[in-house]
Amino acid sequence: MPKVKTHSGSKKRFQVTGRGKIKRKHAFKNHCLAKKNKSTRQKRHLTHSALVHKTNAPTIRKLLAI
Repeated sequence: MPKVKTHSGSKKRFQVTGRGKIKRKHAFKNHCLAKKNKSTRQKRHLTHSALVHKTNAPTIRKLLAI
């Protein structure tokens, strides 16, 4: 059998925790942060990482070849 290659876009975006869960970053934290498009509270909450939902985890595991 050939080796399974990892998806290079996914390995930059996701990280596996010690317990095997997959961490992700929040969207909408790239630009338009200076004006009043997003509140300070929204920007602050987007800073923290989140876990991938359990229904999406198998797909991302395939991409990461875990």
